[in-house]
Amino acid sequence: MLTIALSAPLILAAMGGFTSERGGVINIALEGMMLTAACVDALAAPKFGPVGGLLIAIVAATSMSLLHWLVTQVYRIDHVISGMAINAVAAGGTNFLFLKFGDEARKGNLPSLPSWFFYTIAFVAPVLLLFYARQTKGGLRLLAVGSDPDKARLMGVQPIRVRFFGLLATGVFTGIAGVELVAYTGVFTDNMTAGRGYIALAALILGGWRAVPALLACLAFGFFSAIQVQLQGTAILGVHVPTELWAALPYLVTIIALAGFLGKNRTPAGLGRH
Repeated sequence: MLTIALSAPLILAAMGGFTSERGGVINIALEGMMLTAACVDALAAPKFGPVGGLLIAIVAATSMSLLHWLVTQVYRIDHVISGMAINAVAAGGTNFLFLKFGDEARKGNLPSLPSWFFYTIAFVAPVLLLFYARQTKGGLRLLAVGSDPDKARLMGVQPIRVRFFGLLATGVFTGIAGVELVAYTGVFTDNMTAGRGYIALAALILGGWRAVPALLACLAFGFFSAIQVQLQGTAILGVHVPTELWAALPYLVTIIALAGFLGKNRTPAGLGRH
């Protein structure tokens, strides 16, 4: 169960990466979008309830996502630079907002939706996206734009419009992912995403930019995170393993997996192109 709990936000964020990257938009801003949603939910849920907090958090994450669309597609700024800027703004902005408006008395007692709500969305979404990408006109257009935006234009498809809706979906998925983090811990803390957005993107890459394989990669990362939580402080063969090494385990697995599989996956040809 711990593996599922730790995998759910990764899966949701990875699906957000799927809807943007398969359309050709490089999106390392998943981290900042999740963090923004988590902070906004922690601020809004005590006043508007768990459903209100979720909706407001989704709006906040979607606003960040559409900002990424505007900067990369309208003003044509480098996708990576835009993503890093969004992550930096989210890191500083959420810290400031929660210190100024957060209620310390509600720490550990924030109203939230039940866990099964987030888990259901996390495990159903990849299957729905698989069907969407292969069986619907909108999904085929998304794949076409991500593969070759120039050919897509010749066929009458507008990449900027397709990418708009892709980033809109990214905002929804990352918004739910951020709220799930707060629901699981019951509290918002500074930089609480702790690199999960990057791990979700790594899982998407390991899955070959496909929804269901990305789900499986997220489960693998969740499994190693669960091991890290359960074995922290445990001696292995009589040798004390430093806490820092256990904490680094999920990230080490991510680096090793990327080093071994990145070259074997086929990157969408239109990724980063206008």
